Amino acid sequence: MPELPEVETTKNGLESILTNKTIIDVEIRNPNLRWKLDQSIKSKIKYQVIRSFSRRGKYILFNLDNGYLMIHLGMSGKINVVGINEPLNKHDHFLLKFKNEVMRFNDSRRFGSIFYLKDLNHKLLNNLGVEPLEDSFHKNYLFENSRNKTQNVKAFIMDSKIVVGVGNIYACESLFKAGINPKTKANKISKQRYINLTNNIKSVLIKAIKAGGTTLQDFAKVDGKPGYFSQELSVYGREDKNCFSCNGKIRRIVQNQRSTFYCPKCQK
Repeated sequence: MPELPEVETTKNGLESILTNKTIIDVEIRNPNLRWKLDQSIKSKIKYQVIRSFSRRGKYILFNLDNGYLMIHLGMSGKINVVGINEPLNKHDHFLLKFKNEVMRFNDSRRFGSIFYLKDLNHKLLNNLGVEPLEDSFHKNYLFENSRNKTQNVKAFIMDSKIVVGVGNIYACESLFKAGINPKTKANKISKQRYINLTNNIKSVLIKAIKAGGTTLQDFAKVDGKPGYFSQELSVYGREDKNCFSCNGKIRRIVQNQRSTFYCPKCQK
């Protein structure tokens, strides 16, 4: 599933190509995404200018003259921008057409979602936690919000009501960098260790964004190229391989129905 760096990478790519361009036409080729796509979206955004782009959690926001187009990539979604005569692909479900380009939303599993919003008061946005790369994610934030939390620390930092966008890959990597065992209960971790974890979450996410995200299966950038952060992964996907720090073996366990990768020697 695309996580914050992949979504940010996609947003940045769209911003560089489509800012201040007018939507000439809208085509819905398959409305059956996670939530059925409202056909009225065509008349609501057609001929509108995209003034800017932003991101909230894993949602990409197209900031229009009047309202917003909001897209979530789901599990396998990706967006690319191609020439107007480029042949369509099988899972291109939603198209925005411009004078010289077409933006295509492709989603083989169809867990993505697309909405038109008049304003940002929406149920999918209202309960989101802080952004991990903004000042609100300050050094004491995780410690202060963990005191009554008894779930494991990995589930805690992946809770979108606490902090958004720290998905499975980056939670594993951040906990490894901070030397924290992912099985530890959230309320049993000291303030100093949370400060260290906060710094590592920010560092890992920033590095992943600079690398264009992580391509494991489906993800591709707007230009169709893969993200290269997979080359820098320390634990994720490395079960039974040697730890880069201690030469011990990376282990995989299942937590909350997701694979967790960690080094038992480095992460106490």
